[in-house]
Amino acid sequence: MPVSGNAFLHWLTPRRLMAASAAVACAAIALKALAWQLTGSVGLLSDALESVVNLAGAGFGLLMLTVASRPADEGHPYGHYKAEYFASAFEGLLILAAAAAIAWAALPRLAQPQPVALAGWGLALSVGSSALNGALAWLMLRAARVHRSLALQADARHLLTDVWTSAGVLAGVLLAPLTGWLWLDPLMALLVALNILREGFGLLWRSSQGLMDEAVQAETLAQIQAVLARFAADGVARFDHVRTRQAGQRRFADLHMHLPPEWTLTQAAALRAQVAAALAEGVPGLCALIQILPPEPDETAASPSSEESRLP
Repeated sequence: MPVSGNAFLHWLTPRRLMAASAAVACAAIALKALAWQLTGSVGLLSDALESVVNLAGAGFGLLMLTVASRPADEGHPYGHYKAEYFASAFEGLLILAAAAAIAWAALPRLAQPQPVALAGWGLALSVGSSALNGALAWLMLRAARVHRSLALQADARHLLTDVWTSAGVLAGVLLAPLTGWLWLDPLMALLVALNILREGFGLLWRSSQGLMDEAVQAETLAQIQAVLARFAADGVARFDHVRTRQAGQRRFADLHMHLPPEWTLTQAAALRAQVAAALAEGVPGLCALIQILPPEPDETAASPSSEESRLP
């Protein structure tokens, strides 16, 4: 029986894809290092250095994904999901270090340009390596959306950056001997450094937002409100003080559910279970904490959260 595309992406767990990323990074290092040896291009050297960063990032990402998959325990009652943010931040730091190393290698060549050997095999090896990275990055981005994995998304975006920067380096290697402008090769290497510098800062920013309990996206919040609106449609239950946060692959929601005073605790608990189940089904990966309250709550006790919402 054929496996659907979505089922295949579910089978491709973040840890499996991160392990594949490490393997592809090893192959890319070998191919790009050989391409640098054949051409003598500092641009291709910078490309090989970035692949070393890819390997280090994938290795650490695999470790953090293993930690994130651990179940909740007494010391971590909400799980270990935030470990993914450390993987993203670590990869961002490695990118910044690679940018500095590339600039250090390219600046002397910019001052004293040297000829680049237009070796067909060298260029072919670099193109083959970029094709591997591009295919894996495309697959990882699709799987990252299915698994809601920041670590996987960070590694995929880094691989895509590697693809685009490899294209820039190849342009410099091709144009330098054809035009006689030998400074094009180190200039492209510096542009590579600037490009991955931007990506590194972006990864650090996204990681910091996750570690500070960033709220879920507006689309996800709308899904939560749509589920609550169904239960509030008959006017019996009322929901307010909805607050959310996300931690790696998991998303959390805290809210108040107001019920008539004549309701028994058994009735209230049964409705709360239905609402929690509907939220988990409507928003995969959501863990809802629902507090049962009587009608007409004290509005002065409202949370100062800017994300607070109220459903009639």
